[in-house]
Amino acid sequence: MKAVDIERAVARLAAEVADRARAEGSERGLAIVGIRRGGVHLAGRLRKRLAKLLDHEPPLGTVDIALYRDDLDEKGAVPVVGPTDVRFPVDGKTIVLVDDVLYTGRTVRAALDELVDFGRPRRVWLLVLVDRGGRELPIAPDFVGERLSVLPQEDVQVRLTEGGAAQDQVIVTRRTP
Repeated sequence: MKAVDIERAVARLAAEVADRARAEGSERGLAIVGIRRGGVHLAGRLRKRLAKLLDHEPPLGTVDIALYRDDLDEKGAVPVVGPTDVRFPVDGKTIVLVDDVLYTGRTVRAALDELVDFGRPRRVWLLVLVDRGGRELPIAPDFVGERLSVLPQEDVQVRLTEGGAAQDQVIVTRRTP
């Protein structure tokens, strides 16, 4: 995906979220939470688009799942923990949980575990820019920018200018052993 494709996908995703929120009467109870690292910048972009579509700016938060991962014992390394920042009441909200790439489902599971530590949302919608398939857990996105068919030995990387990339792009690379 090139920059124009990403921008088009974000615009479409924002419109889909806004339409569903309006249909369910939850546009005022909508909040956005980006999963650190990849989902944070995407969540910011989504929020800007939604603010224009809904005539108000939904609250924005971030979660860092480092301590909620189920593979800490396997990795053996001390996790690098980034900040979690959820400064709004989660109870009763419709949360749009945002990540860049959906693969095994384990990151989303960890994010859900952390999110409920802040309260009980009314519902959680999962939005991803790229669904690459290969699920290990029964996790399915509600909103998808692009579905890619990717081999298990390949990685999908989303590079955004907010994260320091020269240009927005989604690239598929061969994983090195």
